[in-house]
Amino acid sequence: QVQLVESGGGLVQAGGSLRLSCAASGRTFSSYVMGWFRLAPGAVREFVASISSSGGNSYYTDSVKGRFTISRDNAKNTVYLQLNSLKPEDTAIYYCAAAPSAFSTMVLITALEYDYWGQGTQVTVSS
Repeated sequence: QVQLVESGGGLVQAGGSLRLSCAASGRTFSSYVMGWFRLAPGAVREFVASISSSGGNSYYTDSVKGRFTISRDNAKNTVYLQLNSLKPEDTAIYYCAAAPSAFSTMVLITALEYDYWGQGTQVTVSS
């Protein structure tokens, strides 16, 4: 069982930055693929980024490439999402998710592949 708690959301102007954190419980964090998803009002849940258990591989949805960076600190059981050059369309609730990793470079991009979810943190970008 893995419990995930996100933090770091808030209200920011367009062009600003935020860093989201997701703290995980348990001693096997380093064996999990981690991902970030978001849910905007009136939209479906969208994949944002994923990072492999080793941290050596990552993948992003096209709309955030070059602006967002996913990273992890396995010693702190935490995954991060650095959000730069924020746009109003980035406004959403951001969720982190975890799934057992089959190999060290594995990333996952669909929500159904993840087993554990956090409660979400709101990011609001004003124009």
